[in-house]
Amino acid sequence: MVDFPTNRIGKQLEVAARLIAAQVPVAVIKVTQGSFDTHAGQWATHHRLLEELAQGLTAFRAAMEKLGAWKDVLVMTYSEFGRRVGENASHGTDHGTAAPHFFIGGRVKGGFYGAPPSLRDLQAGDLKHTLDYRAVYATVIEKWWGLPAMSYGTGRYPAIDCFTR
Repeated sequence: MVDFPTNRIGKQLEVAARLIAAQVPVAVIKVTQGSFDTHAGQWATHHRLLEELAQGLTAFRAAMEKLGAWKDVLVMTYSEFGRRVGENASHGTDHGTAAPHFFIGGRVKGGFYGAPPSLRDLQAGDLKHTLDYRAVYATVIEKWWGLPAMSYGTGRYPAIDCFTR
C-alpha cells in the first residue's frame, strides 16, 4: 500500500483502497469530504479542501496502480448544490444551480463534457447548467455497469461517451 494523507478524505480513500485490495464485493464505496458550503471566507477554505482532495486522489491512484486495479476503478464526484458566480459580502458564495463533477479512473477519456457555462448569460446570477446531472448517473449505470438504459424522472438522459474499453 502507499502512504495516504492523514486528513479526513485521505483516511477514507485509504479505507476504500484497502477494501478494493481485499476484493470486498461491493459496487460502490462512498467517501465524503464536506465543508464546501462556504458562505464566508471561501478562498482559504476552498484552497485547503481542494489540496486535500488532490493529495488523497493522488495516493488513491498510486495504490490502485500498484494493485493493478486502476482500469477497474471509477471515481465520481458529486455535490447536492453548486455555488453562485458572484462573491457575497462575506467573501464567500451562496448556493447556486450548477457545479463541476469529475470522473477519474484508468478508463476515463480525459477532457470536458458538456458545453462550458457562460459567465455572461446567467439566470438570476447563477450559471445555467449545460449537462443534466441525471446524464452523469446514466453514464455510470449504462456505460460503466453495463445495465440497460432507463428513464429518470421526466425522461431519458443520454449517457456520456467518456470511457475506453
